[in-house]
Amino acid sequence: MMRNLMLMLAGVALGALAVISTSEQQVQITQPAMAAPADTYKQLNLFGDVFERVRADYVEEPTDSKLIEAAINGMLTDLDPHSSYLPPENFKDMQVQTRGEFGGLGIEVTMEDGLVKVVAPIDDTPAYKAGVQAGDLITHLDGEQVMGLTLNDAVKKMRGPVDTDIEITVRRKGANEPLKITITRDIIKIRSVRWNSEEDVGYIRITQFNEQTQVGIEKAISELEKEIGKDKLKGFVLDLRNNPGGLLDQAIAVSDDFLNRGEIVSTRGRDPEETQRYNARNGDLSDGLPIIVLVNGGSASASEIVAGALQDHRRATILGTRTFGKGSVQTIIPLGANGAIRLTTARYYTPSGTSIQAKGIKPDIRVLQELPEELKGALVETKGEAGLRGHLEGDQEDEDGSGSQAYVPRDKTKDTQLNMALDLLRGTKTDEAFPPVDENRASK
Repeated sequence: MMRNLMLMLAGVALGALAVISTSEQQVQITQPAMAAPADTYKQLNLFGDVFERVRADYVEEPTDSKLIEAAINGMLTDLDPHSSYLPPENFKDMQVQTRGEFGGLGIEVTMEDGLVKVVAPIDDTPAYKAGVQAGDLITHLDGEQVMGLTLNDAVKKMRGPVDTDIEITVRRKGANEPLKITITRDIIKIRSVRWNSEEDVGYIRITQFNEQTQVGIEKAISELEKEIGKDKLKGFVLDLRNNPGGLLDQAIAVSDDFLNRGEIVSTRGRDPEETQRYNARNGDLSDGLPIIVLVNGGSASASEIVAGALQDHRRATILGTRTFGKGSVQTIIPLGANGAIRLTTARYYTPSGTSIQAKGIKPDIRVLQELPEELKGALVETKGEAGLRGHLEGDQEDEDGSGSQAYVPRDKTKDTQLNMALDLLRGTKTDEAFPPVDENRASK
């Protein structure tokens, strides 16, 4: 039987908003699965024996479907932090979210040591406005402990009717005591691309990669060229900080918008014959103007694809701090009326053949943010993929790991990274800050 699979490349679980993202590309399995060895069937008999014993003797009568669901999810989550079972409701939510509108708090989360970890709050959402920060560890939801819950369970508790409140308790590095934050739930409408002119420089921010992103980039460039004037436009700042990722096809399309040729990304699974390569087509929407890409410890997955492609082709200068290091591909396998499973099936590689998994993108120019007094000593930082228990080992993982500072001030005048990028594009900082072309990393 052939199954349609939806290839997904995402940052991390889109927590209170449900799951991450999936692409529209369809992949088919045409080869039958290999028969399992005899020992495997003995283990399956063991599972059946345990299942029956739990059904018969547990202190309270359990629900068969919940036992099976928990067993499947346990099998998948033990593989790596990004493989999991999606019950029908969660699967439906995920499909809705990739279209850019859903209900929730507005945070992307993952699990770390049994707690819900905030990868990044989404711009202009309830969580963002309430002061939730990247790196926060959520310990309680309305006073109930998170420890012991699955990510899906925690997500369900964070959902709720619009205009209702939820109190989350967070542990923040450097804070002496847990912080209690009240957030009012709302419909989250993700406008994935925002832009404005910074005098003679075009500023474009991508909050995540959903179905609207590539169209948003086209509109942003067109509007900025009109507003600033093509003859006055010095270049673009592409802000991917705290962007958790999203649709693979959108990451490829955005990279293609700034490239004329060459490989953008490749995905490589267990079978070498299934390696896929994605290449750029001719047509740079920015007409070759200088580009600086801003990244930090909250930039993950699809964000890293774009940053890695533009860096390897020397099309852009990457400025900021090391990225999250989410370099694996998840495939969504529908199970009919029973939901779907999200399974890690491949690693992705930048055009130079570099695996980002548990390593991240190292910026060409490393710039730390100046922290306000109230955050000094409470460094807002994420360990990234390398810090997740049970993460898929990276081909080029090193002791430095992945992740980094993930703080972005809301006041642009205090945004060290952005202001450095603007100065470089305007020429008020020396061009020596831009890395020279490395012929060993030439475009393919």
